[in-house]
Parts: sequence; C-alpha cells; structure tokens
Amino acid sequence: MKIYKKLSLVFLITIVFTSCNSPYKFHLKVAKKTVFNTTLNASLTEKNNQPIDSVQFFVNGKRISSNNNTATINTLTTGLGKQALSALVFYPGKTKKVNSFFEVFANKAPTKYTSKIINSFPHDTGAYTQGLEFYNGFLYETTGRRGKSSLRKVALQTGKVLQKQDLESKYFGEGMTIFNNKIYWLTWESKKGFIYDLKTFTQEGEFAYGASKEGWGLTHNNTELIKTDGTNKIWFLDPSTLKEKRNIQVYTNKYPLNNLNEIEYINGKIYINKWQQEAILIVDPNTGIVESVIDLKNVVKEMKKTHSLKDQDDVLNGIAFDKKNNRLFVTGKHWGKIFEIELIK
Repeated sequence: MKIYKKLSLVFLITIVFTSCNSPYKFHLKVAKKTVFNTTLNASLTEKNNQPIDSVQFFVNGKRISSNNNTATINTLTTGLGKQALSALVFYPGKTKKVNSFFEVFANKAPTKYTSKIINSFPHDTGAYTQGLEFYNGFLYETTGRRGKSSLRKVALQTGKVLQKQDLESKYFGEGMTIFNNKIYWLTWESKKGFIYDLKTFTQEGEFAYGASKEGWGLTHNNTELIKTDGTNKIWFLDPSTLKEKRNIQVYTNKYPLNNLNEIEYINGKIYINKWQQEAILIVDPNTGIVESVIDLKNVVKEMKKTHSLKDQDDVLNGIAFDKKNNRLFVTGKHWGKIFEIELIK
C-alpha cells in the first residue's frame, strides 16, 4: 500500500510538472496579401501565453525594427511579390525560428492600349526570333533552336541578313542587347551568355548566370543589363562584372506575370513580351508594377492574312525601338513581317 501511494505521488508530480512545462507553440501572424505603398503588422504570440524573452523579425533574411513582439513592415521597402517573413524567438533557455510569408500586389490596375499599324517590313520566316534591337539604322536579331541559333544584322527595309554568326549547336540561343559596342547574347538552359564584338561578331568572352534560372530576354538602361529568366522576375546585372545585383517581381493588382520573355528598355520603362500572349506589358523598372498592357491581337491577325503560322510556338516575340525617330517595332517567331506600330490608349 505504501509503495502504491508513493507511485501515485510521483505520477501526480510528473503530471503537474509536465503541465507547467508544456511545449511552446508559436504563431507568427501577418496578412497574407497586401498592396504596394502600404504598411502591415506582424506579431508573434505563444498559444498558451507562456513567457517569451524577446523576438527578432526578418524580411527576406534582413532584420527589421520591432517593438516587443510586433513589427511594422513597409511594402515600399520590400517591393512586390512573395516576401519571406521570419521571427527568431528567444524563450527560457532556448531559441526557435518561425517562418511565414506575405504577398505584395500592385496598388493600381494597368492602363490598356491597342495599336495601329503604321508600316510593315519583310522578315525572314526562318528566324525563330528571340532578341531584337534597333541600333544605328539596322536591326540586330538573335534566333533560337539548337543547331539553328544565330546572331544577325538585318536591313530593316529589305529584311536582308547583312551579317550572321551561328551559335554552337549544343546551345539554344535567346535574347540579346547591345551595350558599349558589345553584343551580349543569352542562351536558354545552359546558364551561360556570350559576348561579341559589335562590328565583327567575333566572340570575346562568356559569363555565367547567378540566381536567375534561365536566359530569356535581355536589354539595358544606361548603367545595367536587364534580364528575364522565364519567371515573373526581372534581373539587373552589373555590366562590368555581369553579376546579378538585384531583381524585381512583376505584378498587376491581381496576380504575378510569369513567362516574361523578350524585353526592351524604352523611355525609362521596360516593354516585355509574355510568352504565348498577344500582348506587351509596360513595366516600371523601379517597382515591377505593370503600368500598361498593349493588346496586339490586331497585329497577329494582320500577320495571318499573308503568312501561315504553322507551329504553336510561332508567337509574338520581338520588340525594338528606334529612339531617334520614335518608332516602335514588333515581330514574332517565324513571322514574315516586322510591324511598326503606334500605341492607342
């Protein structure tokens, strides 16, 4: 009987001790969706109201200021898209990291444009157009497909290929841009780009990608190369090192825009072909907000009047801008024409 009482007492003490030291259960609370240029609050609580020594909050790995167990997040700082939120919790004798996320959308709907066809020019139907740029009176174009990828200098009025450099057959050529008398040309899945002399088309070097998944489109501003990788991200590269400095995520007020492809930097904005869409996006390079959408169904319809688009990949792709004469050109893969268009709001 005495042994039974002792065991019962031990069992009771164990229950009391366990109940007083129950496992900590943390909850990191934050609104899952918000819009750009607003603030949102994050808080860390313990389910059973057990004591917490302190909490540190982080957004995308960078610590942000907090007050007790709460923090205020400024979306002007985070930018658009999905953002990682974490809290490092210090409690009696232990620490624990708690993870969550939130998503930032554009704070305005995009303006809608259609287009008017001003002129058309012949284009090689054998060109699987990946990159297009207008420079010093000529079009420069890169084409894709393994064994068929090439870099070209083209006469706009006639469509004649004046100069051509084929890419090694193991590579799938993608977008290009001209910067400081050099041509920078991306490949698709090889995580590698090439550098060519503008005049001779002689290859002078190559560069590796960083965190960007693939090579799709390429353009530049005055100080950076600007790259797409088929996701909703736009990457900015240091032209001297070709290292990725930063990225932005492209969003409307309703959803992210994935499959970003050929791009052109025009008057401070980024114009983007979305893969297999009959439209061009105009994006703010500072925020990633889709400011406008250009509906080009009329251009595709006009193309089909004279040329059969046999392959499902024969889609709108290729944007070039003649800054001197304020002319905007578009074309597509295996298209027989390049169109000069005017935007209509």
